[in-house]
Amino acid sequence: MKRSGAGTLGVEDVGRQVKLQGWVHRRRDHGGVIFLDLRDRSGVVQVVVRPADAPEAASNLAPARNEWVVEIEGAVAARAPEAVNPKVATGEIEVVAAAGRVLSPSAPLPFNVEGEVDATEETRLRYRYLDLRRPELQRNLVLRHEVTFDVLEYFHQQGFLHVETPILTRSTPEGARDYLVPSRVHKGSFYALPQSPQIFKQICMVAGLERYVQIARCFRDEDLRADRQPEFTQVDVEMSFPTEEDVFALIEGLFVRLFERRGITVERPFPRLTHAAARARYGTDKPDLRFGMAIADLGGGLAASGFRAFASALAEGGVVRGLRVPGAAGASRKEVDAWVELARRHGAAGALTLRRRDGESVFQVKDVLAAPEIEFLVAALGLEEGDLALIAAGPETTTSAALGALRLAAAARYERIPDDAWAFCWITDFPLVEWDEREQRFQAVNHPFTAPHPDDVSRLDSDPATVRSRGYDVVLNGYELGGGSIRIHDREMQQRCFALLGISAAEAQERFGFLLEALEFGAPPHGGIALGLDRIVMLLAGADSLRDVIAFPKTTSAADLMTGAPSGVEGAQLDELGLATTAADD
Repeated sequence: MKRSGAGTLGVEDVGRQVKLQGWVHRRRDHGGVIFLDLRDRSGVVQVVVRPADAPEAASNLAPARNEWVVEIEGAVAARAPEAVNPKVATGEIEVVAAAGRVLSPSAPLPFNVEGEVDATEETRLRYRYLDLRRPELQRNLVLRHEVTFDVLEYFHQQGFLHVETPILTRSTPEGARDYLVPSRVHKGSFYALPQSPQIFKQICMVAGLERYVQIARCFRDEDLRADRQPEFTQVDVEMSFPTEEDVFALIEGLFVRLFERRGITVERPFPRLTHAAARARYGTDKPDLRFGMAIADLGGGLAASGFRAFASALAEGGVVRGLRVPGAAGASRKEVDAWVELARRHGAAGALTLRRRDGESVFQVKDVLAAPEIEFLVAALGLEEGDLALIAAGPETTTSAALGALRLAAAARYERIPDDAWAFCWITDFPLVEWDEREQRFQAVNHPFTAPHPDDVSRLDSDPATVRSRGYDVVLNGYELGGGSIRIHDREMQQRCFALLGISAAEAQERFGFLLEALEFGAPPHGGIALGLDRIVMLLAGADSLRDVIAFPKTTSAADLMTGAPSGVEGAQLDELGLATTAADD
């Protein structure tokens, strides 16, 4: 008899003989009758085992407990009206067992796999195979599968080729450290796991493939955060002969498809903000546009202020900016102190308040601002009765970062962020490079292969910090979903950009010679984007962490608690590779 899915049965199956195989989700005994909720990937169905009708099955299943694997054969029957369970998809029927047996017993579980999880995350990751039995995680993996299928179907319909690029390649660091793989054949030499397929997808364009896509595994040995994994999956895309508009239209079409297939309406075209405008108005290049509370530039009305904090910031080329928090005039001293500390953690000297209540405007520091200056602040910030403003002064970078963090914290505190909203945007005109004080050289904001903006190329050598790139990011609800650019397709320009980054001609030839050579053989203009599949699925699933949408994730210390990776290896393996260890962490 062919196996049936537990969750697929319904009233239309009443009278049908079925075979079920799955896990005991829950067991109950009433008056000698055994009731098993049997679970498989498709769902749960109730099984009734009556010793009088099926004595062998009852005997075989007598020891079965939660999470034992069992096999049942029997007939689908309608439940009595009073026994119908409307909370379960199969609640109108049950399976009356004629035969049954235990396929595999289970040891006592370290935590429940239904309802609230009574275990730490470390325990859940140690027993990931049990954690993955939970319905919410299985739903997440089903969603991930469906999204991946939809992505590939969409790009197939758009004329893209799915091309697999190497996992074992050469080390060409792109900002993070590479994971290195020693070669047994070429002792002393190493492969690197790819941080991205960036160079290979560009070479695919030189090869004339024109439209490339890959569900690509990527590896970065970097200091991890809650939203990062050492290995991750990206939707990697590259096109020949595109403009930025072509890329935007393509990717917007993808997101409309992914979201609308899940009942979410997405409006296009997506709003666009330059990198400078995003930082000025929202304090970040990953703005959450589900709510307002934009940051206002206040320097224009305070240039002659007698308040030292404002005057000195402006005199030193900095900024004075602030944001309105609607309805927050009654914020407590403790709450304001927490906001000040948050601003300091982001590099600002602090934050000052301006409250509008009882018809008066009260600045936190008394007698330092003239009445016209306070009136200017009220007007510039749009303060109304009951509002509070948070104001910061200092260098643009730290002031923007601090106010961006305050904007998010205040919006969350006063419930200004709608849970059911989806706000996409494009961030454009990124700087091509930024100065690294520690390294005392320019670093690429995106990567070394991003083309400079054609209007700014004349300043590439004389004033590189002001040169914009042709890079762009797509952002959703404050999360960067992906980034890309129009690439450099000319060898001379690529060498100029390498030189700007302090990469000598000899080093460029050593690290990227194969790309430079490829650019000499008729390289078409090309560009693309890489989208974070893990994060897209996380947002669609409403999950709290990337770990909830990855089958076997690592911890924040890049450890796999289930397998014990990373681990030591036998000396014979090291000898074969021509390697030796020097020391190990205690």
